[in-house]
Amino acid sequence: MRSPFDFLYFFLSLVLYILAIPIILYLSFKPKYKASLPARFFLQKNRPFENSGIWFHACSLGEAKALSPLIEKIQHAPVNISVITHTGFAAAKAYANAAVRYLPYELFMPWWQSSQKLLIVLEAELWYALFLVAKAKGTKTVLLNARISERSYPKYRKMRWFYQGLFEKIDVIYVQSEIDKTRFESLGAKNLHVIGNIKLSQKIVATRDYAKPEGLTLIAGSTHEGEEILVLEAFKQFKASHPDARLIIVPRHPERFEAVHQLMEGFAQTEGFTYSRFSESDALTSEVILVDKMGELNNLYAISDIAILGGGFAPIGGHNPLEPIHFGCRVISGPHIFNQKELFSYVKSAQIVEGEQLSEALKLACEMPPSTIEVDTDLSKVLELIKEYDHA
Repeated sequence: MRSPFDFLYFFLSLVLYILAIPIILYLSFKPKYKASLPARFFLQKNRPFENSGIWFHACSLGEAKALSPLIEKIQHAPVNISVITHTGFAAAKAYANAAVRYLPYELFMPWWQSSQKLLIVLEAELWYALFLVAKAKGTKTVLLNARISERSYPKYRKMRWFYQGLFEKIDVIYVQSEIDKTRFESLGAKNLHVIGNIKLSQKIVATRDYAKPEGLTLIAGSTHEGEEILVLEAFKQFKASHPDARLIIVPRHPERFEAVHQLMEGFAQTEGFTYSRFSESDALTSEVILVDKMGELNNLYAISDIAILGGGFAPIGGHNPLEPIHFGCRVISGPHIFNQKELFSYVKSAQIVEGEQLSEALKLACEMPPSTIEVDTDLSKVLELIKEYDHA
């Protein structure tokens, strides 16, 4: 803490921490948070990184996956990854030889954070103490894939005094677009470079091969509460004209598997559809299938014809369309894609529809070509920086 504001910031962080402890303890018993919250707010099984190297911070699943084209180029330096969510932790663990931690609450940064050669933070993870302590420990700081959505920009503008001070602690910022560059500059950011969206460069692979079922295969990927019933109702209407069709539903969060199972089982019984759980049989012969296992989404996109992306029919912000597009799916999403607006701007032949239009969108998808992406990202500047710090 080197200024009165730094002292005030940590003092307010302490006050907020004390007030939030009862809520944190309560949420820690929920499956979704039972690993992340104790690690982040009580440092349970969450020791500092032991080796000084290249440290990536990615919030959740999508950001952790997007690191692949960067991490695969690192040959000598230790790779450290911090995350916020349990799904992000699982994705980060997939990188061989990477040390993975949950990022602690800001109050703990001065004691937890170790000196690193390079810190690369993805997107909008603008934690003041993270950058403050990194600079104090002599770490080169980078903000990568940075963006400010049209929806969020007015809020950033109101806090310009705060962000200007934060951006002083970031050495280099790689933004997704010229619009993002203009927005960051208006907030006082310096040393900005437009490189596109690094998620367009991520390596997308299937980890297991399944035989493609006969007939049309529809998959609803990363669904949230309220979206499954919407998809099931649309599928029922679609099934009337496409009797050979089957539907695979993959909920976003594993803690919802049982609730979705009860919903789908009841729906299938009412409508006379055959139903199965993927954890009990991966034969994919039923008309309605619940995928209640993690890590299978890409494998199932690979054998699907039409992909309904979750997170767009509920006000979640949408999910990454690149994975189903990579495997040749025709993509359909709801209108609430504010977190994925930049990615969808690169997509050709995708449908963005309201929930009540979903059954018609499924019929139209049968007549459309597969969705495609026609824009690349230039990672050369980022890779040059990583190469500079890639030494043991």
